[in-house]
Amino acid sequence: MCCLRLLSATWEFLSTMTSVCGLTCRVRCRYVLLCYNSSAASGVHCPTVFQSLVVSLVTPRLDYGNATLAGLPTSQLRRLQSVLNAAARLIHRSSRHEHVTPMLRDLHWLRSPERIDFKLAVLVCRCLHGLAPRYLSDHIQLVADSNRRRRPCS
Repeated sequence: MCCLRLLSATWEFLSTMTSVCGLTCRVRCRYVLLCYNSSAASGVHCPTVFQSLVVSLVTPRLDYGNATLAGLPTSQLRRLQSVLNAAARLIHRSSRHEHVTPMLRDLHWLRSPERIDFKLAVLVCRCLHGLAPRYLSDHIQLVADSNRRRRPCS
């Protein structure tokens, strides 16, 4: 019964995250199109200005709420990665059929799963060094500290 409850809670969480991820991808795709349309309308020809425009409109929305995106299924991470790929192709003004890995490397961008892991690692590092908000750092406990507390006194 407990396992069934756990599975139903996991399924409910995944179905909720699927809808959130779908909504987020639709919104992010609109931002990529907005970048393209605004650059075409304004006649932005300078690549660095155009790159700054795309980065400022797309990447904050990709990074928002990374803690909730950890552990998402691969199918959902692919949707987020497709938005990142579209932004990279837009910056490089390349076709959809070109490989995106060199473009991501050139922009110094991580793929979606690595991006989520990196943001969580930075958050944990800030918690350990006392640079994060107290409500987060109070819940972080070193593994060595927890092992000492569990050992019985001899």
